[in-house]
Amino acid sequence: MMKPQKEVKISSWAAHTTTGVSVTLALLTLGLIAMIWTAAASESRRMMEKIEISVVMSDNVGDDRAMAICDAIAKTEFAQNVRYISRQEALENWKEATGEDLEHVFGVNPLSPEVSFTIASEYSTVAGIAGIKKSVSAIKDVVEVGTPDSHLIETMNENIRKLTFAFSIVAIIMLIISFVLISNTVRLSIYSKRFTIHTMQLVGATNGFIRRPFIWSNAAVGAISGLVSGALLSALLAASERLGYEELTSLIRWIWMGVIDAGLILGGTLICALAALIATSRHLRQDYEDLFK
Repeated sequence: MMKPQKEVKISSWAAHTTTGVSVTLALLTLGLIAMIWTAAASESRRMMEKIEISVVMSDNVGDDRAMAICDAIAKTEFAQNVRYISRQEALENWKEATGEDLEHVFGVNPLSPEVSFTIASEYSTVAGIAGIKKSVSAIKDVVEVGTPDSHLIETMNENIRKLTFAFSIVAIIMLIISFVLISNTVRLSIYSKRFTIHTMQLVGATNGFIRRPFIWSNAAVGAISGLVSGALLSALLAASERLGYEELTSLIRWIWMGVIDAGLILGGTLICALAALIATSRHLRQDYEDLFK
């Protein structure tokens, strides 16, 4: 009597292992898509935050007033990486760029102090930059606000929208494919136990009682598969960091990697549990003759 029980346990373990491997591979694919998505979103945000605006002040503004203007801009919600450029630094930059010594030509330094800053990504639209320009221009002693060409901003945002749309379509397609693959894997594992389900019905077990172990066991398989796939992807990211690919780790921060890992565990658990619920309910509605089809 003990031998058949052992064989059943081994068979069940083997079925769960096969299901786990299949689910892990499907979740790995989803995780890679999520990592690529995260990297693309980070790069898009980085591109937006590279937009630079320069503020030129009047010739007669004093150093204290110029620094006060710089501090006022630094406190705004749209400004990042604010940098003050003194008259002398502006002169040196001009000489380095053009080779001309304006101080030698005019006898004095004709350049004004400036403030240079990049903007937050949410302001990187034509309307957002126009609002920044209007706000900064209203500051006393500011004579000019240099902004990028609006056509350049529109082109950049359009390319980012196209890239986001393309990744969204790919992510949705891969999510559907992964759900179908995982569902079929779970369905096949439960199909092998259809006679056990029918026997439990014959002895008076309720549908909820029959479904429960299948749902819990497959949910556990999904959670373990999500944990394994997340650990493999995290190891891949850590290995890339050790091998010197800092660019990748700068695009995919560890906090987002943690979110992806948690999503894989939760997604694997829910998908496997849902697939088990659907497959078990299907067999519960079958007649005995249908079990042989």
